[in-house]
Amino acid sequence: MAFNPQFSKIGEILIHRDVVTEDQVKEAILKQNHFHLKLGETLRKLGYITEKDLLDALYLQLEYNIVQEDELLELDPEIIKLIPEPFAVENRVMAIRQEGVSIVVAMTDPENIVVQDSLKKFLRKSIIPMLIGDSTLTDTLERYYKNIRTSTQVEDAVGSFEFVAVDEDEKEITIDTKKDVDAPVVKLINLMITEAIKSNATDIHIEPLTNNTRVRFRIDGALREVMSPPIGLHAGMVSLVKVMSKLNIAERRLPQDGHISLKTTMKSVDVRVSITPTILGEKVVMRLLDKGEFGFNLTTLGFTDENLLMFKKWIRRPYGITIASGPTGCGKSTTLHAALKEIQDIETNIVTVEDPVEYRVDGVTQIETKAKIDLTFANALRSVLRQDPDIVLIGEIRDEETADIAIKFSLTGHLVFTTLHANDAISTITRLLDIGVPSYLVASSLNLVMAQRLVRKICKHCITDYTPTDEELQDAGITHEEAKKINFKKGKGCVRCDNTGYSGRTGIFEMLEVTAEIRKLIFNGADQDTIHEVALRNGMQTLHASAILKMKQGITTIYEVIKLTISD
Repeated sequence: MAFNPQFSKIGEILIHRDVVTEDQVKEAILKQNHFHLKLGETLRKLGYITEKDLLDALYLQLEYNIVQEDELLELDPEIIKLIPEPFAVENRVMAIRQEGVSIVVAMTDPENIVVQDSLKKFLRKSIIPMLIGDSTLTDTLERYYKNIRTSTQVEDAVGSFEFVAVDEDEKEITIDTKKDVDAPVVKLINLMITEAIKSNATDIHIEPLTNNTRVRFRIDGALREVMSPPIGLHAGMVSLVKVMSKLNIAERRLPQDGHISLKTTMKSVDVRVSITPTILGEKVVMRLLDKGEFGFNLTTLGFTDENLLMFKKWIRRPYGITIASGPTGCGKSTTLHAALKEIQDIETNIVTVEDPVEYRVDGVTQIETKAKIDLTFANALRSVLRQDPDIVLIGEIRDEETADIAIKFSLTGHLVFTTLHANDAISTITRLLDIGVPSYLVASSLNLVMAQRLVRKICKHCITDYTPTDEELQDAGITHEEAKKINFKKGKGCVRCDNTGYSGRTGIFEMLEVTAEIRKLIFNGADQDTIHEVALRNGMQTLHASAILKMKQGITTIYEVIKLTISD
């Protein structure tokens, strides 16, 4: 007798398709009551099948069409709103489009007659059920209903803060909505900051355009537009940010810098505020710094095994300087704090001087500079020397005085970590010389110079093959012969990555070990090209080569390689 999936149980279908074994199904039957799940979901929880395996089996059994992820990218919010969010979340359903007089509804369990009847009653339309995976539905519900909530809150902007702004003495900053700003603006800023924190954004940009204000979040290193309030609210938004950061509300002609400490139900956040005048009005950029416990470690930053061993070797040396270089937001501080976390122990006194303290590391003495009271890097470091430190982290070398103190620390038995703004590892040395540090001190103090960048990772849910253009290959410095050996990838975009094709970031590194040969070149004033040539001969991997390796591994795209590195 031929196998008929419509008259078979889900376990039998999966066994017939060689997806699972009989023993795995028996195990799932025994455990499904414990999990309070159906058999298919139990098998998925146990790791024996994927969500796609389950959907394919349900399609054979029930003959409901499966919702394709491409269909979920551009849904009409007005259709989605036909089903209230609480009902959609509780009953695992979502309205996705209208077909004639019917509504197409994605359901994880299209056989649930009770839910179908409820939908028909309050939609007052017939429904066309379709199958959707549970995790796909969860991500889609979160994306669209979040946007619906945000839009509704912007339109109905009234209310109070969900966070508390406090000053440097931890005193709450009160805001008079009658005197300082209107209540709708208070609600708008509240919503904006709350959503930024939920989205793990690093920056908020509030900029005036001709007809409206554009609000963008920097997520995974790229800016995304999240809302467009009316231009009439812009002045009030800027004024409120100024009130919160204790800046001069009346001054609109000059740039101003300040900061806000926020306490939310989720976490405490330090916000660095920069306001600058433009031809259309004042632009605000807010940098969000999580004041929670530091959660990174060296193994999760993106080092290759070889680079990780090299880095660990140098951060355990008793003295000398290790420098992380690169532009703002490239992960320098993250790497150095992960290094501190790796080497800290009860026998070692670690002190940091930073502006601002970006991460809290338990067991490390952290000092934040305050220019208003003349607590500069140089003044703080002089005090640190009397604190009997073993290891010192200097947030950034900005001038000759700070560089001089850092080098003296390293030459008197201390291990120093610091950062510097430079394009690559070799130009970091040139930058130190430009600041005014003598070449013999640079040569004698440096242990390791590491340039780094953060590249976006391809979303694992929508990764697909990609054929780069001739122009892309040329820009990336890849020949057609080399390209034939590379399996290029990209993310096509899905609901989980907000249709960007990327999810998360990882580091690429250029690590220059200051060997005896390199020290001699620096001491003798050799030019960048000479040092670069010797470093490559000694095995240094450039930023570009590191990015190419990540691309070949299917971690990132050729676009990111071109965007962040220059071919060697």
